[in-house]
Amino acid sequence: MTYLIFGATGGIGSALAHTLLARGHRVIASARDPQKLALLSCALGTPPLLADATSSAEVAEAFAEAGPVDGVVNCVGSLLLKPAHITTDDEWSAVLRTNLDSAFYILRGAVKTMMATGGSVVLVSSAAARLGLQNHEAIAAAKAGIIGLTLSAAATYAPRNIRINCVAPGLTDTPLTARIIANEASAKTSTAMHALGRLGAAQDVANMIAFLLDPANAWITGQTFGVDGGLGTVRSKG
Repeated sequence: MTYLIFGATGGIGSALAHTLLARGHRVIASARDPQKLALLSCALGTPPLLADATSSAEVAEAFAEAGPVDGVVNCVGSLLLKPAHITTDDEWSAVLRTNLDSAFYILRGAVKTMMATGGSVVLVSSAAARLGLQNHEAIAAAKAGIIGLTLSAAATYAPRNIRINCVAPGLTDTPLTARIIANEASAKTSTAMHALGRLGAAQDVANMIAFLLDPANAWITGQTFGVDGGLGTVRSKG
């Protein structure tokens, strides 16, 4: 199987790339940072595919270069923790562009590629899209949009045997969240919010994405799976 991963140099994308490669699949890694992409591609022994997922044109070019694929994953994302009253227009636009625009461009390219063959698309949302967390207004809105995109696209493309699903992680230990986790007080508070008593690892999320890509699980579409240590649904007294 051939899988194309956008945002492959991030914590979750990188873990997923290594997981899929270890299972014998062909992996095409895409990212916008040439140095990070070169290092990852060298480690994987796979060709790099340079593309900025917030650019419609670059995403289209990436799919043209990649050729036929069996699955596509968008691990591109950002994190902004600010209340609405101090979030600037530029910050709001950047959050939507990085998270929601990229998801739409990648989904559109994926379904065009898979129209005749079928396949699997996995997008990444957040537990914050389904649970009210303070200071998450912009990122929660963008990530909630990804869930809506997943639902509608799953209905549209099911007749083409294209499965579209989503994962919604809790706080996961990746370079993107390093500043939060490095703060002892923030890390302790965040950990306590997860019923299983720990923060997520990139591999936790990668495992679920790999599951959704696998043709063995081909009767699943239109779903958003919380990979969040219970954050979105469970309250433990501890």
